[in-house]
Amino acid sequence: MLLCTRCSEKSSQEEHKLQKTENPMGYQSIWRLLASFSGPAIISTLVYSVYNIVDQIYIGQGVGYLGNAATTVTFPINTLTSSIAMLVSAGGSAYAAIRLGEKREEEAERTLSNMLLTALGIGLAFMAVCLLFIKPLLRLFGATDEIMPYAMDYAPIILIGTPAMMVANSLAYMARTDGAPKISMFGTILGAALNTILDPIYMFVFHWGVRGAAIATITSQYISAVVLLIYFIRKSKNPLHMRLKREYLKLDFRLTGSYAKLGISTCVTQGVGAVMQTIMNNSLRYYGALSPVGSEVAISAVGVVTKVAMVMSTFGIGIASGVQPIFGFNWGAGKYDRVYEAYKKAACSAVLAIFVMWVVCQSFPEAILSLFGDEDAAFTTFAVHALRTILLFTFLGGFQNVSVNYFQSTGQVMKATTLSLLRQLLILVPMLLILPLFLGLDGVLYATPVADACSTIVVACFMIPEMRRLKKMIQKNGSANQIQI
Repeated sequence: MLLCTRCSEKSSQEEHKLQKTENPMGYQSIWRLLASFSGPAIISTLVYSVYNIVDQIYIGQGVGYLGNAATTVTFPINTLTSSIAMLVSAGGSAYAAIRLGEKREEEAERTLSNMLLTALGIGLAFMAVCLLFIKPLLRLFGATDEIMPYAMDYAPIILIGTPAMMVANSLAYMARTDGAPKISMFGTILGAALNTILDPIYMFVFHWGVRGAAIATITSQYISAVVLLIYFIRKSKNPLHMRLKREYLKLDFRLTGSYAKLGISTCVTQGVGAVMQTIMNNSLRYYGALSPVGSEVAISAVGVVTKVAMVMSTFGIGIASGVQPIFGFNWGAGKYDRVYEAYKKAACSAVLAIFVMWVVCQSFPEAILSLFGDEDAAFTTFAVHALRTILLFTFLGGFQNVSVNYFQSTGQVMKATTLSLLRQLLILVPMLLILPLFLGLDGVLYATPVADACSTIVVACFMIPEMRRLKKMIQKNGSANQIQI
């Protein structure tokens, strides 16, 4: 009896020691990790979507569908910004997670400092180039003569927030990798809350119109960047936490190249998204003009539906972002059984979460769309049709998000990049060019669900053999000893 008691005390002491010296991603239960990392990531991603959707709600109510059309033709600029930000943030956080798994904490901290400088420099350069060519860019992205005045009031101001957006995005990803997903969530929520408060003040009290919405957005982005920067500057009692250190604040292009390789798939996905949005906007402008709907109504309605789809996809993106450091750490530590378990649970959770939102959107489209203004009957009628068509297979996106992040986090760059390109560049863009030739404006709408269904089948063809390979690795190496908490 005494021997059992001593054994129990020894086990408890070893567990306590492990908790002090090991990263929780290597021993905590997968469900607990997934909840603690993906929950804040979902909220952060959802709140990020609010930056755009809140603007559209207030603009729709205060300016009308032409104002919403202006945000739609500006949206490819936002997407390009996110694309470049993901090259740094997604790649850097995945690289740092693998280094932490290998117990190379100094390399992870160097990555953090390098990411900050790279994001700031690229953000300033991107802002300057886009401001220089703003009118040609807006024409390229689908602006008509009626939309252009509103777009010129909105887009240049949004571009001023580019450096802050890139810095905030990079630090938010690294906060999750650092084991502080709540800090990432707090910085994003604070900015979004400020945006929501300032939007009606600037638009309806100061009468600044769409300019007011843009000013509110960039103000919130700078606040988010400052909050996250403070977290990484302040000292921490936990030696496992990464911090910005003066001696590491210098650009190391070798290091940048190392982590950029891991972020290229996410960057390409976002960049191709800008190409897709440009083609879609111009298709809506052309085929909308040939239909009773009209170009401006078509562009505005599909822009609103795109923002609704963004909100739905936040659940898949958030879960995929949350599980990324879990993948990377355990892959680097050789704990393949935990990687396998994390993938299954993350993929199922992502599909289920988006499916619940899909049911709501398909059941109550009028109520959702009324938030963006209902003064124009033609707009509402077409928007309902567009929502039900475009979102037909959106719930499949969660499976694709988690699968791409799996390949990215485990260093399989070519597979991640191929799957990132698949849906939007290899399937959706050709569908946007082909289907309207036979179906007119409806062809533009049906291109999205066709791409969703086809890309899901191809991703499954990649993942099935990968899961078999992972099982063999588990059998070969044996399951790592774990302490489940």
